Amino acid sequence: MARSSQTQMAVLGALSIEPMTAYALREAIRDVLGHFWSESFGQIYPTLHALEEEGHVRRRDGARARSSIFEITATGTARLIELLSEPPQETPARNGLMLRLFFGRTLGRDRCRELLLSTRKVAESRLTEYEELLTRLEAEEGHLPDWPFIRITIRAGIHHSRSTIAWVDESLDALSGGPS
Repeated sequence: MARSSQTQMAVLGALSIEPMTAYALREAIRDVLGHFWSESFGQIYPTLHALEEEGHVRRRDGARARSSIFEITATGTARLIELLSEPPQETPARNGLMLRLFFGRTLGRDRCRELLLSTRKVAESRLTEYEELLTRLEAEEGHLPDWPFIRITIRAGIHHSRSTIAWVDESLDALSGGPS
């Protein structure tokens, strides 16, 4: 799946939850989807306008102002289903931490420990964010038709954070012996 198709999926998916302005769409993609999906702001606006030209989204008020509310159309929903039905495209991993740890002998054990402790701190912070988000949204559960699907993505973040913390602890133990 091409990058532009994945951007379409993110834009159409966000609008399938609720109509919003282009600015609110950008914020939702950053703040909500950003926990598991990164999208370039430079791609969002052109994609939104292309989807509008193709009839997949429309401006609710019909105006060209920045405050226009965009909503998904029936053809947009069909396009979203088509995109969601495609198998996910795996992207090559680019993990700076793993690259540094792989060459850790050159970097040194002490610096590797610092990197791992920093990673643990970030994972603990994310775990707290996910747990707070889950608690907050559980209170609104009856009002969110997308709740079961939102919940499983938040739970994935919780599991990933816990896994990272356990891996860091294991890695710190592995580095505890030998010269620094």
